[in-house]
Amino acid sequence: MIIDIVMPKMGESITDGTILEWRKKVGDVVELDEILLEIGTDKVDSEIPSSAAGKVIEILAKPNDVIDVGNVIARIDSSDNVPGDIKKTIITPSENFNQVQKQKSDPLLEKTPLIEVSAQKKTGFNKKRFYTPIVLKIAMEESVSFKELEEIEGSGNNGRVTKKDILLYLENKKSVFTLPTIEEPFIELEKSFSSNSSYNEEMPKMRKLIATHMKKSLETSAHVYLMTEVDMTKTVNFVKKNEETFLTKEKFKLTYTPFIVDAVVRALMEFPDMNASLFDSQIEYHKNINIGLAVAVEKGLLVPSILSCEEKNFLGICRSINDMASKARNNKLSMDEIEGSTFSITNFGVFGMSFGTPIINQPNVGILGVGAIKKQPVVIESNGVDAIAIRSIMMLSLGFDHRLIDGAGGSNFLNKVRLYLEEFNTDILGGFNAH
Repeated sequence: MIIDIVMPKMGESITDGTILEWRKKVGDVVELDEILLEIGTDKVDSEIPSSAAGKVIEILAKPNDVIDVGNVIARIDSSDNVPGDIKKTIITPSENFNQVQKQKSDPLLEKTPLIEVSAQKKTGFNKKRFYTPIVLKIAMEESVSFKELEEIEGSGNNGRVTKKDILLYLENKKSVFTLPTIEEPFIELEKSFSSNSSYNEEMPKMRKLIATHMKKSLETSAHVYLMTEVDMTKTVNFVKKNEETFLTKEKFKLTYTPFIVDAVVRALMEFPDMNASLFDSQIEYHKNINIGLAVAVEKGLLVPSILSCEEKNFLGICRSINDMASKARNNKLSMDEIEGSTFSITNFGVFGMSFGTPIINQPNVGILGVGAIKKQPVVIESNGVDAIAIRSIMMLSLGFDHRLIDGAGGSNFLNKVRLYLEEFNTDILGGFNAH
C-alpha cells in the first residue's frame, strides 16, 4: 500500500514549511514514528516522525523547498513485499549536492543548507560528515584542516559539527598547528575569502522572517525609549550566597534572569496598559502575563513565552526559564511555547553590552532591554553623609509604543521594575537560602 506523507500543520497561523533535511533517502526502510525529516517554519524547526512503516519510494521535495501545509512531500510503500530495486523518481538531497558541486567551483557559495564532504577522498577517513558554510569559513580562517574537523565531536543532528562546536574547539586548543599543506582542501577555498573578493548567498529563512517581523514592528509602533540604572548589589550578593545550594537541589544554576522576570511581572500587575495589545483603535488588555524571553540560537533568535507568570512563585519562574532556555537551544520548543507573549525581555548583557534599544515584539506594546551588570563607583548617602562606594550597576532600557503608553506611564513602570529589583524580599527562595 502506497502512503502519502504530507507537510504537517505545525500551528494555527502556519501555512507552509521549509524542508531542512531528509533523514531517509529513497530506498531506505523507515519505522513507524522514526524521524523521517526536519522542517522549519517561521516559528521553530521540528523533527518530523514517519506516520507509516515501510520503504521510502519517492521524495518530492528538496532541502530549502517551501511547501504548503497538506501537500505531498514523500511516499512510503507499507506493503510486506516491497520490490528490492526501486528507481529513484526525483533528485535526492545527496544527488542534488553532487550536481550543484559540478556547477559551482566554490563549495562555500552553495545555497543548500549543508555541504557534504567526502572524508575518505579528502583525508583518508572512511566516514562522511556534513559541514555548514560558516563552519568551513571559520576552519579556513583559523587553519583547521579537515583531519582536525573529523576529530571534533559534533553536538548537532547526527553528530554534525556546529559553529559553537568549532569555536569551543579553537578556544580549548592549546598547541599551534601548522598551516594546511597543499594536499589539504582549504587551499582550494582560500581565493574565495581573500580580502579582494566577495560572495553572495541566500539569506536563511529564519533571518528573512526576523527581518520582516522587525521591519513590520517599526512600521506599526511609535517607538520611544527610556533608560535607568539599577543597583543590583543586593541581588549579586544574594546569588553568590545561594548559588551552590540552589544548584545542588535544582540541578541548574541560579541566574539574575528570574529576578528580572519576577520584578517585571509584579510591575505589570500594577500597570495593565503595559500588558496590552493595540489593534487599530481597539485596546486588548490581557488577562494573563506571558513573558517572552529572547533566546539567541545558532540560526537566529527565538522568543519563547513563559505563560501565566502571575500564577508562579519565584522558584516556579526559575524552573520555567531553565526549561524554556534548554528547549530553545536544543530545538525542542513546541508551537504553543513560542506564541502568546504579552511583554518581552531581551538580555544583551550576556554579550557584555551595557544598554541598547530593542525593537518591540509585536503585538506587545513594551520590551525591556537588560544590560550587563558592572561594578562602578557611585555616591551613596549614609546617615546624612555622602560617600563613594563600589556597587554592581545594571542599565535597563524600556521600549514602548507611544500610541498607547505616554512618557509618564513608561517612566513609572520602569521605576517600579527598578524598585522591585533593588528591594526584593530576601526570603524569595524560602528554604533555599544559605545560612
